[in-house]
Amino acid sequence: MVILGEEVAASKLTIFDITKQICDAVQARAEKDKNHGVILIPEGLVESIPELYALLQEIHGLHGKGVSVENISSQLSPWASALFEFLPPFIRKQLLLHPESDDSAQLSQIETEKLLAQLVETEMNRRLKEGTYKGKKFNAICHFFGYQARGALPSKFDCDYAYVLGHVCYHIIAAGLNSYMATVTNLKNPVNKWRCGATPISSMMTVKRWSRGPSATQIGKPAVHMASVDLKGKAYDVLRQNSSSFLLEDVYRNPGPLQFEGPGADSKPISLCVEDQDYMGRIKKLQEYLEKVKRIVKPGCSQDVLKAALSAMSSVTETLNIMTSSSTGQTPLSH
Repeated sequence: MVILGEEVAASKLTIFDITKQICDAVQARAEKDKNHGVILIPEGLVESIPELYALLQEIHGLHGKGVSVENISSQLSPWASALFEFLPPFIRKQLLLHPESDDSAQLSQIETEKLLAQLVETEMNRRLKEGTYKGKKFNAICHFFGYQARGALPSKFDCDYAYVLGHVCYHIIAAGLNSYMATVTNLKNPVNKWRCGATPISSMMTVKRWSRGPSATQIGKPAVHMASVDLKGKAYDVLRQNSSSFLLEDVYRNPGPLQFEGPGADSKPISLCVEDQDYMGRIKKLQEYLEKVKRIVKPGCSQDVLKAALSAMSSVTETLNIMTSSSTGQTPLSH
């Protein structure tokens, strides 16, 4: 079972909704004599659950007003206080941690998986007592894979990807560029078909504004925006199509140790292989944007609108000219 923060946020699922989903899955598998299973939970799930996110916002607001950790719980609103007291002591302590510099919660320190395990165990014990669940006593084993996931032996694809990124970085330095990120696209194709480039880090940033108090001046701080799971993407679609069989059947592969030669050496992540860029579809979308610009920027529009359009189109045209010339091998970033 895979729980996605984006899915939880889109469906506005509460902590109790998620608990019920997991309990129903455990019960359904138990009816097939499968008293085992794996549930993947994202690190940032706590910020996707409406009531927990609202509670965090209140706590962070009190942090911003200089309220000490010891006094925060007594200054919460009635509903937030009720939710806070309902939560296990270890989660309360973690929610009270000071937020990161960008005002977000210290997600890696909040053990949402242990909270869910405790809530599921309580509910499964209730069902067991009532006789609606006849499987074995529920027992969860939690493990945080925040570091192990990127500490594994690299695959052949990982090695190729890292070598190419390093090669692109060399060209970025040789071109005298700064604050750029090396990029490689077309990754589902053979290495000789990969396309290399460099992206200004500023282009991936948005300015988040917040104030430290009711009368305080808003502060703007640039940050790289998060990449969310695309709920309309092909990878998510594949996951949804297979979710029922993943839930009830034992579906797994054991290809053995990583191979650098022979069968399996060229394996790539499934999510990378299923994504289809829909070339003509994207061309059509671009044409729709250009038509919108034509409708907005016409005689009679304001000077500000005209100025913004000219600046944006000039920047886009310059970027496209550079990219077009690089594809013919005229710049150090071509491949």
